Amino acid sequence: MSQPDPVKSQTHTAGPLTGVRVLDLSRFIAGPYCAMLLGDMGADVIKVEPPGRGENSRGFGPFVEGESLYTMVFNRNKRSLTLDLRSERGKAILGELLGKADVLIENYVAGTLEKMGFDHDTLQGINPRLIVTRISGFGQSGPLAGKPCFDVIAQSMSGLMDITGDADGRPTMAGTYVVDYSTGLYATIGTLGALQARERSGRGQVVDVALLDSAMSMLMTAIPEQMLLGRTMTRHGNRDRYSAPANTFPTRDGEWVHLASVGEPMFRALTRSMGRPELADDARFADNGARLSNAAALETFIGEWTTTLTTAQLLDALQAIGVPCAKVARVADLVDDPHLAQRGRILEMQHPKAGTVPMQGFTVQFGESPMRLQHPPPLLGQHSEEVLQEWLALQPETIGELRDDGIV
Repeated sequence: MSQPDPVKSQTHTAGPLTGVRVLDLSRFIAGPYCAMLLGDMGADVIKVEPPGRGENSRGFGPFVEGESLYTMVFNRNKRSLTLDLRSERGKAILGELLGKADVLIENYVAGTLEKMGFDHDTLQGINPRLIVTRISGFGQSGPLAGKPCFDVIAQSMSGLMDITGDADGRPTMAGTYVVDYSTGLYATIGTLGALQARERSGRGQVVDVALLDSAMSMLMTAIPEQMLLGRTMTRHGNRDRYSAPANTFPTRDGEWVHLASVGEPMFRALTRSMGRPELADDARFADNGARLSNAAALETFIGEWTTTLTTAQLLDALQAIGVPCAKVARVADLVDDPHLAQRGRILEMQHPKAGTVPMQGFTVQFGESPMRLQHPPPLLGQHSEEVLQEWLALQPETIGELRDDGIV
């Protein structure tokens, strides 16, 4: 079944979270990404930022017409409200907004929200239905709770960095902010769960999500291996930990293909395609355990074969026998990929200053309530007046006074 174009078919079908109001006080990636996903599903997301400078990432390059692409890719489907939360008047307005909200997202260092005057009891008093999604480096409890943290710190502390990289090389961070992204996903899942629980209880709750916890969730079998077997997982490069052969191999035209052969029938088919059927009967490669133990020797044979073929020839050969494989694509390849284009994986949005800006599309597809682009990433404070009028029914004169006083 073909998927609806997320931009060209700008239908008015309600998204699954239409009617949910979200205040996004977060910065950088994990929090803004969570809030953006809720906005993609139809929630009314208000990004609250300091007047004048906005959130930190607005100063991160690269820039188009003075606007940060970094900010854009984490902040579509939001409206921007500037509010000075260091002032008592600004905090009072935030309190009024919280009374109207369904969800608050923040990613301050643990304890910061309390110092601002919004501890749990205060928030409950303002709005007992409010869901407070709290994203931090180390969680809201524990001896590290008050410490700052970034993605790469969580990668380091969790063991992710130690299991990433070449076996004889140094620990390596992932090529993207994988912990920030996964934390944003966990925060989204937690928020959706809390919204569902509120349907039964009528009460909101705190959703506590931490970068370190998210990083540890991706350790596969490392924890039980360490505690039960006394075996420390470490780096394997691109080689799979659990089956062989599975690695990245060079081709005749200087590119790379990753293949993953699993099970005896697939391995035998691979050896036949290589013109080396005798390898399937070699004791070193007789079963998966043997192939794992002798992976380097096996990969030598495979590499000798792959370098005789172009990338296209190798992919054709592997696909013909059902071996999962792919060219190691560059980003330049993705933007012209027909499969990604057909599924709307890259969408174009019209930014008020930067013009047409392409970005990653919607990852989840809903058959009856599709995601759609309602708002491009907002300019700083672009929607302050309309948000204060819609949410709090403030009059233009009052909003003008707030502007004059630097509150918005």
